[in-house]
Amino acid sequence: MVWRDVFLGVIAVATLAIAVAQIGVIIAAGLMARRVGHMLDQIDREVKPLFVHLNAIGGDASRAVALATAQVERVDQLFADVAVRIEQTLNVVQSSIAAPAREGRAMISAFRAAMQVLRDLRAGRGRQGRGDDEDALFI
Repeated sequence: MVWRDVFLGVIAVATLAIAVAQIGVIIAAGLMARRVGHMLDQIDREVKPLFVHLNAIGGDASRAVALATAQVERVDQLFADVAVRIEQTLNVVQSSIAAPAREGRAMISAFRAAMQVLRDLRAGRGRQGRGDDEDALFI
């Protein structure tokens, strides 16, 4: 019976040691959870302003891109309008120069023809003279 009481005592002490160890583990886990909670709160407090600033920077960048896009579209429209106006101006200049040049060329051609007729008349080669020359050449 003695051995039985000794083994029963050993079992009781082992059970008590396991219970104490489990209680220690539970207390340590609770302390660790509290520490992790405090760290998460601290990180949240420190990181939240960073995200607010990042959102503000993103909003500012978005507005800047929208303004730049609007400016580029306005410049593109301006260049398109300038190109159309330059083309219209060149067409007007070309038509205002080309028409008088054609008329001047026609007048010069008429003047040359008149001068040639006068030279022919002075040289004595009227229409009759030409007919005689042509009759001599006819076979």
